[in-house]
Amino acid sequence: MNIEALEGLGIRFPYKRAVITGGASGLGYAAAALLAKRGWKLALLDRDGPRLRESAQRLAALGAADTSIHELDTSDEVAVQAAVDQFASRYGGLDLALNAAGVAVAGRFLETPSEDWEWILRINVLGVANCCRAELPHMLDSGGGLIINVASAAGFVSPADMSAYSASKAAVISLSEALDQEHSRDNIRVAVAIPGFFRTRLFEHARATASAMGTGKKIMDSSNLEAEPVAIEILCGAAAGKVHIVLPGEYRTLWRFKRLAPARFQRFMIRFREKKEAQALARKGD
Repeated sequence: MNIEALEGLGIRFPYKRAVITGGASGLGYAAAALLAKRGWKLALLDRDGPRLRESAQRLAALGAADTSIHELDTSDEVAVQAAVDQFASRYGGLDLALNAAGVAVAGRFLETPSEDWEWILRINVLGVANCCRAELPHMLDSGGGLIINVASAAGFVSPADMSAYSASKAAVISLSEALDQEHSRDNIRVAVAIPGFFRTRLFEHARATASAMGTGKKIMDSSNLEAEPVAIEILCGAAAGKVHIVLPGEYRTLWRFKRLAPARFQRFMIRFREKKEAQALARKGD
């Protein structure tokens, strides 16, 4: 991915005003750092106050024109609206929003209580909707803008033992597609990032059974993807006009497979699960 596309974002949005949720760490912070180096004015929204303050200091050292921090949970519609309004009022509008805040739930469906479903849908779905509802009016007033909602490859792969997480991320994909259609005449693009597992703090506050947590952490630890290259690909893909930004390459193959042959894909996933279960049993036998 050509990182020079990031410079194109600055040309397209010369006022360089961006809101980033989940900005204290992981993908949100990595994207903020890339924009800070290019002189963007930033608002970081996150529920982790200490990390927010630390991140703001680091971004100032990288060259951010200004960074405001807002300690909040994106499921709090009033708090999100106030933070976005405050930032947009201070700088006369909003150009870019990256909605990256999210949580994880893992485990078999019958082992996942309804409280965990409510928790993840409130943050991963309603939280993103709250952010878009706060951001879009300012972009309409400014005559354009770009929103990037962060989903996950789980939103289309729909792996077993991750039904709540997958459902929440599938909703983010659908919401983003609908908003992109609704605002196609307003010079506003809404893209959706659909990454596979990469190294983040996603499981730090996850709700999961012990076995599901262990599996999730193992998959994440084995990933050779760090947050910064993921952020580069997402920002560059959105700058190039992509609506669906699927990464890395093997997940783009799965994306095409699922869309072209959904029944075959479902059978493939069932066989994949059976194979993994057989391997686990064999290891226990040893």
